[in-house]
Amino acid sequence: MFDVAVFGSLFLTLFVIMDPPGITPIFLALTSGRAAKVQRRMAWQAVAVAFGVITVFGLLGQQILNYLHVSVPALMIAGGLLLLLIALDLLTGKTDEPKQTKDVNVALVPLGMPLLAGPGAIVSVILAVQNADGAAAQVSVWAAIVAMHVVLWLTMRYSLLIIRVIKDGGVVLVTRLAGMMLSAIAVQQIINGVTQVIQNA
Repeated sequence: MFDVAVFGSLFLTLFVIMDPPGITPIFLALTSGRAAKVQRRMAWQAVAVAFGVITVFGLLGQQILNYLHVSVPALMIAGGLLLLLIALDLLTGKTDEPKQTKDVNVALVPLGMPLLAGPGAIVSVILAVQNADGAAAQVSVWAAIVAMHVVLWLTMRYSLLIIRVIKDGGVVLVTRLAGMMLSAIAVQQIINGVTQVIQNA
């Protein structure tokens, strides 16, 4: 009742998109000056919001596609292009770090969405649920989604310790590697979408 390949593929994809090491300095910047207890609560809130958004799109992805009259191959190609843009940002370091605002709960916006539950993650989850045939694949997909959000929570929860261990240079290195891997995944997704269009023609 568990498909390791499906679990590993989606978990890796979500890992490079959501980028836990890269989110660490952003989380610290957005929550700086707050008590440790407040930071821990904001980490939990951000992950809860991201998980809620991802779950909604995972469960209702097909209905959303049908309503918009969008085919899965078209979504795969568009998603691949979107992932490629994200990958280029990771590779070049052109990421926008939103500034802290005291009047807004940054755990909800921008941390929960769109930094964590961004368009790349949403597209990946919709496609993973669409392509999961059988109970074992479905269980593996949702297990990967839950596991990824647990990793995100642990990363932000212990972000102060993590940043001391890997330093700023470590975060940059992991971010660049994630960008390279994500670019390969994006190109493959575009190829798969084009192949399906040709086969269905």
